[in-house]
Amino acid sequence: MTAALPVERLLEDLNPSQREAVTATSGPLAIIAGAGSGKTRVISRRAAYAIETGAVPPDQILLVTFTDKAAGEMVGRMTTLGHRGVMARTFHAAALAQLRHFWPGRHDGAPLPAVLDSKLRLLVPLIGRLPGGYRFTPAKDMADTIEWAKVRRIRPARWVHEGGDRAPIPADLFARVYRDYERSKSEAGLLDFEDMLVQTVELLEADAEAAALVRSRKRWFSVDEYQDTNPLSERLLELWLGESRDLAVVGDPDQTIYTFTGATPEFLLGFADRHPGARTVTLAENYRSSPQILELANRLVAGGPRGALRATRPEGPRPAVHRFADAEAELREIVAWCRAVGAAEVAPAETAVLVRVNAQLPAIEDALTRAGIGFTVRGQRFFDRREVREALRLLRRDRPAETGGALVAAVERLFVERLGLDDVAADAGSEGRERAASLELLLGILEDLAAADPALAVDAVLAELDRRQVAEATDSADGVNLLTYHRAKGLEWDAVYLPALDEGLLPIRQAKEDEEIAEERRLLYVGITRARRFLALSSSSRRPSRFLVALEPPRAVTPRAARGVAGGTAGRAAGRVRVLPGAPMATAAVPDDGLLEALRRWRRERASTDGVPAYVVAHDTTLAEIADVRPRSLPALRRVRGMGPMKLERYGPDILAVIDGAS
Repeated sequence: MTAALPVERLLEDLNPSQREAVTATSGPLAIIAGAGSGKTRVISRRAAYAIETGAVPPDQILLVTFTDKAAGEMVGRMTTLGHRGVMARTFHAAALAQLRHFWPGRHDGAPLPAVLDSKLRLLVPLIGRLPGGYRFTPAKDMADTIEWAKVRRIRPARWVHEGGDRAPIPADLFARVYRDYERSKSEAGLLDFEDMLVQTVELLEADAEAAALVRSRKRWFSVDEYQDTNPLSERLLELWLGESRDLAVVGDPDQTIYTFTGATPEFLLGFADRHPGARTVTLAENYRSSPQILELANRLVAGGPRGALRATRPEGPRPAVHRFADAEAELREIVAWCRAVGAAEVAPAETAVLVRVNAQLPAIEDALTRAGIGFTVRGQRFFDRREVREALRLLRRDRPAETGGALVAAVERLFVERLGLDDVAADAGSEGRERAASLELLLGILEDLAAADPALAVDAVLAELDRRQVAEATDSADGVNLLTYHRAKGLEWDAVYLPALDEGLLPIRQAKEDEEIAEERRLLYVGITRARRFLALSSSSRRPSRFLVALEPPRAVTPRAARGVAGGTAGRAAGRVRVLPGAPMATAAVPDDGLLEALRRWRRERASTDGVPAYVVAHDTTLAEIADVRPRSLPALRRVRGMGPMKLERYGPDILAVIDGAS
């Protein structure tokens, strides 16, 4: 018979805070776990410690994770610790198992309905019947808003009164689509992702016998990524818990980046108020990043509820913070930086470039391809996006006969008339932003091609786009990682580059309220804390991100970046950046307020005259850049982001007149 392993082994390599959390095996517990602080180790060790000290039988434990992948990893950790069979599941997986058990007995023996694989299947035809330009509203934005409503238990009939302006279309139209979606789903005999939780909550609220059975089977709970809990999953957790007080939650308010799905950090921040006698343990020792990287991260979120992260790793190179005159210079630096960290023995697979939206990736892909640097796109590839495929099919089918600049204008008209470029709800949802950005990027590629070849024809355009698509599709599995901040959550690399830290991108231009800006700040914090050794941040805009400006020490940045590894010793001294604790937090430069207000007045009047939304005339970031640079000619105005050929022709003279009038 094998002797039992001593329980002390579970504590030997833990720091005091981790040990405190692991040994707190009963009662309510909130673990505030900073990035890289070893929270997964703490969660698994705590469950093992509770079993081995007799606090709870293994079959009464439920470890709740944010993703199925995380659940599988947690099961693996528990198995390694000698506790095979401890259950780890997401909220949805656990709820679905309970529904399957109880459903037949409450529905005349009928099995649980199938789960809808995607809301888009039902939403796309409903959106297609909307009036005018609303038929171009991205189905994903509509699906996200339905999810937001359902996790708050807001039904279609109550949307107009309780949904506010959350929807990407007018409230009455959204309520109609939401109602028709629910009806179509019911007629097809399907449940969607949120129904798993809604139906389980309603079952346990209405059926005391079912609730008692569930509580008898699981009474000791641990919930990871608790900062991303939504009201519906929180209600389900309350119903599972019943009278038990054995609940531990783990999360970091500074990593709340999914509020658009209904998540909120308030449940984590208010845990002690809702659970009297709760203990709070803070994990602030970071085992991932160098002290130099943590200096930057701590300054970005200084004063948060968790406090500053403390470094445990050796000193490393200083993070590089650069500004560039244009996007081409920034792309050249990304290539040079990838080569430099490679020369510092960082494998390509341990290198990442993170962006705010997917439409930023093709230019980086093209630059790396031309430089012979392998890459892999993690997530949806640009040329696989629906609107990009639709645009390419449209170009192949219509084949505009114009050439050069006239071709660009003709393609823009096609995108407006056939793909709803100007009518898309670009200010309302993340998918609308991605869709608009993707189509605008295609137009930008055409403009660059036309500038290089005044006789540019559609065949050459399609050949170039095909070349880029092939390059993207043949990416290297062990190449540099290209992905968005949201997809990077939970991952880490030796070297991370964060380009395009510009106003309008990070923070995204649609972020206007304080909490929306705060979430954009948290996104950048997540990006910074993905890096272990090397980190670079840069802007290529006339209006760099307020976050980047705040992280720059005075007079530390030159127009052209120094070469070298993330601002290390290989770079020129003028390009080095050292962020010191307590350095003054600068504020972003602002454009001429008088001119900006005059431009906004003109936009309101023009939008009213044309009968279109204001953003169709010009986005806020476009007006802000115009007010900042004050162009005096049409060619100068054309260099402002967002001023395509059609907008230049339609609005250019008026904008120049406003600028002259404000001088």
